[in-house]
Amino acid sequence: MTRSPRPALGTFVFFALALGLATYFTFAAVQGDFGLFRRAEITAEADALQKQLTMVQTEVVRMENLTQRLSDDFLDLDLLDEQARSVLGMIRADEIVIR
Repeated sequence: MTRSPRPALGTFVFFALALGLATYFTFAAVQGDFGLFRRAEITAEADALQKQLTMVQTEVVRMENLTQRLSDDFLDLDLLDEQARSVLGMIRADEIVIR
Protein backbone atom coordinates (compact mmCIF):
# COMPACT_ATOMS: atom_id res chain seq x y z
CA MET A 1 0.00 0.00 0.00
CA THR A 2 1.48 3.22 -1.08
CA ARG A 3 0.25 6.63 -0.10
CA SER A 4 -0.70 9.13 -2.74
CA PRO A 5 1.55 12.18 -3.00
CA ARG A 6 -1.35 14.67 -2.56
CA PRO A 7 -1.39 16.79 0.63
CA ALA A 8 -3.68 15.92 3.46
CA LEU A 9 -7.07 17.59 3.70
CA GLY A 10 -6.24 18.89 7.18
CA THR A 11 -3.30 20.93 5.88
CA PHE A 12 -5.46 22.49 3.18
CA VAL A 13 -8.18 23.41 5.72
CA PHE A 14 -5.57 24.86 8.09
CA PHE A 15 -4.04 27.13 5.43
CA ALA A 16 -7.46 28.16 4.09
CA LEU A 17 -8.58 29.07 7.60
CA ALA A 18 -5.34 30.96 8.27
CA LEU A 19 -5.69 32.88 4.99
CA GLY A 20 -9.33 33.72 5.78
CA LEU A 21 -8.46 34.99 9.26
CA ALA A 22 -5.52 37.02 7.96
CA THR A 23 -7.76 38.58 5.30
CA TYR A 24 -10.47 39.38 7.85
CA PHE A 25 -8.10 40.99 10.35
CA THR A 26 -6.34 42.96 7.62
CA PHE A 27 -9.66 44.31 6.37
CA ALA A 28 -10.75 45.14 9.94
CA ALA A 29 -7.45 46.91 10.63
CA VAL A 30 -7.86 49.10 7.57
CA GLN A 31 -11.61 49.72 7.27
CA GLY A 32 -13.14 48.62 10.55
CA ASP A 33 -14.60 50.80 13.31
CA PHE A 34 -11.13 51.22 14.81
CA GLY A 35 -9.18 50.97 11.55
CA LEU A 36 -6.82 53.32 9.79
CA PHE A 37 -9.48 55.04 7.67
CA ARG A 38 -11.66 55.74 10.71
CA ARG A 39 -8.62 57.10 12.56
CA ALA A 40 -7.94 59.50 9.67
CA GLU A 41 -11.58 60.65 9.76
CA ILE A 42 -11.40 61.22 13.51
CA THR A 43 -8.15 63.17 13.18
CA ALA A 44 -9.62 65.41 10.46
CA GLU A 45 -12.76 65.96 12.53
CA ALA A 46 -10.66 66.80 15.59
CA ASP A 47 -8.69 69.38 13.58
CA ALA A 48 -11.89 70.99 12.29
CA LEU A 49 -13.38 71.09 15.79
CA GLN A 50 -10.16 72.60 17.17
CA LYS A 51 -10.35 75.39 14.56
CA GLN A 52 -14.00 75.96 15.41
CA LEU A 53 -13.15 76.10 19.13
CA THR A 54 -10.47 78.69 18.46
CA MET A 55 -12.94 80.82 16.48
CA VAL A 56 -15.57 80.56 19.24
CA GLN A 57 -13.03 81.44 21.93
CA THR A 58 -11.98 84.50 19.92
CA GLU A 59 -15.62 85.53 19.58
CA VAL A 60 -16.18 85.05 23.34
CA VAL A 61 -13.18 87.26 24.13
CA ARG A 62 -14.52 89.94 21.74
CA MET A 63 -18.00 89.79 23.30
CA GLU A 64 -16.55 89.93 26.83
CA ASN A 65 -14.61 93.04 25.80
CA LEU A 66 -17.72 94.69 24.39
CA THR A 67 -19.75 93.74 27.46
CA GLN A 68 -17.09 95.11 29.78
CA ARG A 69 -16.94 98.34 27.76
CA LEU A 70 -20.72 98.82 28.17
CA SER A 71 -20.78 98.01 31.89
CA ASP A 72 -21.50 100.53 34.64
CA ASP A 73 -17.89 100.52 35.84
CA PHE A 74 -16.41 101.32 32.44
CA LEU A 75 -18.54 103.15 29.90
CA ASP A 76 -17.17 103.66 26.41
CA LEU A 77 -19.19 106.52 24.97
CA ASP A 78 -18.15 105.80 21.38
CA LEU A 79 -19.37 102.22 21.69
CA LEU A 80 -22.59 103.35 23.35
CA ASP A 81 -23.14 105.84 20.52
CA GLU A 82 -22.49 103.14 17.92
CA GLN A 83 -24.91 100.72 19.61
CA ALA A 84 -27.64 103.37 19.89
CA ARG A 85 -27.26 104.21 16.20
CA SER A 86 -27.40 100.60 15.02
CA VAL A 87 -30.19 99.40 17.33
CA LEU A 88 -32.41 102.47 17.40
CA GLY A 89 -31.55 103.84 13.97
CA MET A 90 -30.73 107.25 15.41
CA ILE A 91 -28.55 109.92 13.82
CA ARG A 92 -27.31 113.29 15.05
CA ALA A 93 -28.79 116.50 13.69
CA ASP A 94 -25.56 117.50 11.96
CA GLU A 95 -25.14 114.20 10.04
CA ILE A 96 -26.15 113.39 6.48
CA VAL A 97 -27.38 109.88 5.65
CA ILE A 98 -26.37 108.44 2.29
CA ARG A 99 -28.18 105.32 1.09
